Amino acid sequence: MLSYVSGMNCDLASVMGLFQRCITVGVMQYLQQQSGVRTRRGVYPAQVVLWLMMAQRLQSGGTLASAVQLLLQGGAESLLENCLRVRERRISSRTGGYSRARQKLSTVLCRQVTNELVVRLRLLLNPEQKRAVYLLDGSSLELDARAELLKAYPPARNQHGESHWPVLRIVVLHDVETGLAEEPHWGPMYGEEAVGEQALSEKAMEAIPAGSIFLGDRNFGVFSVAWAALQRGHDVVIRMQEDRARKLAGGPISEPGERWVVWVPSAAEQRKHGFPPGASIAGRLIAARVGRGKSKQWLYLFTTVTDMSAEAVVEIYGRRWNIETDLRSLKRTVRLHHVAAKNKTMMEKELLTAVAAYNLVRAVMALAARRSGIEPRQLSFSFVLNVVQASWPRLISATTTDQHNRELDNMLNRAAQGTLPRRPKSRSFPRAVWHHRRDFPQRKAEK
Repeated sequence: MLSYVSGMNCDLASVMGLFQRCITVGVMQYLQQQSGVRTRRGVYPAQVVLWLMMAQRLQSGGTLASAVQLLLQGGAESLLENCLRVRERRISSRTGGYSRARQKLSTVLCRQVTNELVVRLRLLLNPEQKRAVYLLDGSSLELDARAELLKAYPPARNQHGESHWPVLRIVVLHDVETGLAEEPHWGPMYGEEAVGEQALSEKAMEAIPAGSIFLGDRNFGVFSVAWAALQRGHDVVIRMQEDRARKLAGGPISEPGERWVVWVPSAAEQRKHGFPPGASIAGRLIAARVGRGKSKQWLYLFTTVTDMSAEAVVEIYGRRWNIETDLRSLKRTVRLHHVAAKNKTMMEKELLTAVAAYNLVRAVMALAARRSGIEPRQLSFSFVLNVVQASWPRLISATTTDQHNRELDNMLNRAAQGTLPRRPKSRSFPRAVWHHRRDFPQRKAEK
């Protein structure tokens, strides 16, 4: 059993209340003053807009109309301001006011609230502040083909010409135990100003607590990433390519085991990044054989962690696959695979509020797992999301505290039933993709 699970004295009510406390009227006014944003009193102040945008990501349709209906049903009752239309219950069911309020919402405010939620959830789910392990990986998101987005995030190009959709590169850190996502960092994937995952990872490391362990695959197994983590007070467990591992070891590696090494940047890396003279990183190079039967292969890991055995480090790296399912949940289940926004500012706000909504589901998973005595990652993200969606109307319509607590308790019990199947053996059939039937020809750009 995970150490952080035992001794937790929080429940789902504290999580749900935490989200609303982070966007209360007083907090919003303070953050708006800090960012120099001026707002007017009305039906859609900043705290209501933020809450509805997060709620949209938790709904199957996620339309503006469904968010407005949620407001009319009392879904943000405690966040409303005391204006005339609220007092007289004359809030319109049309989406125009909400749409304009979304456009006026400050991006800085979205980022501040998202970060505040992550920090508070981190403390809530890990009150003892045990040393955390963070998974890092990058992905790409498809954007609407709008002029502003096409300019900021150029589409892919090959020998057949340019694609239609703008493409954004995004990097997100996820907690290996709870799955909580930190603030995302992004940039163009193509074009003259394209950014790499390594550069984005250095920005992502700044938000996690000092002393954390940074876990990355071969794409992050370069000196610049390890150096950036070390400068921010973190340890690393990163996979290395075979040629880089051999160079670091000073020769071929023929036997599994570990050895102490000192990693220094190459001349090319020194010129590119401008490391200080004598820059080096001391650590362990671990070589292991992983897999079964004929599929066994070499695994080369570099780590600065000194209080774990080589076997424990290899076991930690084995959990790196969780980042793939985390990104899939973030992109598909919370609908970030295609960001429907007309401009760059709105796209950024959609990304930030989607991560906040994703973290709400992860918090529910952690508390449901605690109740059943299992690990949070044994629960299905999509299953728990469906439970939250189904429970939401009853939660917001509860008229008494006892009724509200009963609904919260029922939600946790139902969420705990969404355990993933255990597969002791590998699949007995090769993985393949069924092609969709195409009734229409592929559209091509006009010459």
